[in-house]
Parts: sequence; structure tokens; C-alpha cells
Amino acid sequence: MKNIQSLLLVLICLTFVTNSFAQRKNYKIQNGIGLQGGITQFDIQTDNFETKKNSGYIGGMSASVDIPHRWYNVSYNIQLSENYVDIKALALGNLTEEFVEYKLFVANISFLFHIKLISNNLTLDVGPMLQYNSELELKDEAKEGYFIKGYNNLLTEDISDISNFNVNGAVGLSLGVRRLLLRAQYMYGFTNMLGNLNKQDLDIGTNKKFKGNQSLLALTAMITF
Repeated sequence: MKNIQSLLLVLICLTFVTNSFAQRKNYKIQNGIGLQGGITQFDIQTDNFETKKNSGYIGGMSASVDIPHRWYNVSYNIQLSENYVDIKALALGNLTEEFVEYKLFVANISFLFHIKLISNNLTLDVGPMLQYNSELELKDEAKEGYFIKGYNNLLTEDISDISNFNVNGAVGLSLGVRRLLLRAQYMYGFTNMLGNLNKQDLDIGTNKKFKGNQSLLALTAMITF
């Protein structure tokens, strides 16, 4: 009889521990796929040129993981964007300065943490980003041969071959309900986007190095499935 009582006690304890463990671990983690698109404002923060931010377009996909028992969610993101920036220059023999428009194609991948401020309806988004970008391309080829403001021998086409690989940081806010999210995101370049210009034999008449960091603001809407 004593052995039976001991056995029953062990079974009850095991059942209690197993149920408690299962209850703690029984969380429904949800995965989602999102499609997003929107507009951008791009600029290069530099002391070498006088720049002006310009508008562009962005789109991409997101794979998200909703973790209900944590204070954050995570997502993997792929984005493609076409951005524009204006750099001040002037034509030979013309004293009137004007902004010359450049186009930049960007592809990036990011891993973001989404910190839950109000459940999943409002999150603070932050994380690292790897970027590949094209050269700076003159939108209007008729502006070739213009001199970049502040230089006597640096032409608008001379600054096209910038660094193609860059590392960024992203921070933003996401607001939404159910399957629709509105997201504002700021991406700052930690690496020198103009660094590749320092490797070229450019006659700039100064020992000052080229240095510039990307500044990109994206406003997007995303639908998740």
C-alpha cells in the first residue's frame, strides 16, 4: 500500500510539472510575408559638395516572425529603391549655379527588431542593413561637362564612380492593424559612400578627402499575408 501511495505521488508530481511546462511553452508563433511600397527622400551628407535631397521610389518584401510572449518581433527585409539627389554645379562660361540631378539605384537587405510599444499596433523598428548601390548617374546627359561647385577641374561626370557596398543602420516606426502597416523608416550610412572617389586620380586641387554618408527617409505601406 505504501508503494502504491508513493507511486501515485510521483505520477501526480510528474503530471503537474509536465502540464506547467507545456503551458509555459505553448505559444503560437506566427510567420508572415509582406509586400511594401512607397516614396523616399535621399541625400548625401558631405562637406565636399552642396547637395539637396530629392524624392524617389521604394518597394520590397518582408518575412516577419510574430513572437507573442516577447516584447519584440523580428523580420528579414529586401528592398529596392530608385533615389535622386541634386548637387550644385555650373556650366563653363556661365556664372549661374544650378542643381544637377543624379540617380542612384539601391538594393538592401536588413534584419530588424520590432519593439512593441502598443502590442503589434505600434512598434519601434531598429536594426542593421547591408546595401548595394549603383554609380551616381546623371539624369540629364546634357549636364556633362559642368563644373562641381567649389572645384576648378572636377566635372559632374567625374563623381559617378562611388562606393558600391555600404553598411547602414535603420530606425523607424510601424503603425497598423491586422494586415495593413504604415511605416516610416530612416536609414543612415555608417560607411563612406564617396570613399571610392579617393582611389581615383581626380584633379581637385586640394588634399581634402571625399567623405559622405547616406541619408534616406522612406515612407511605405505594407500588406502582410
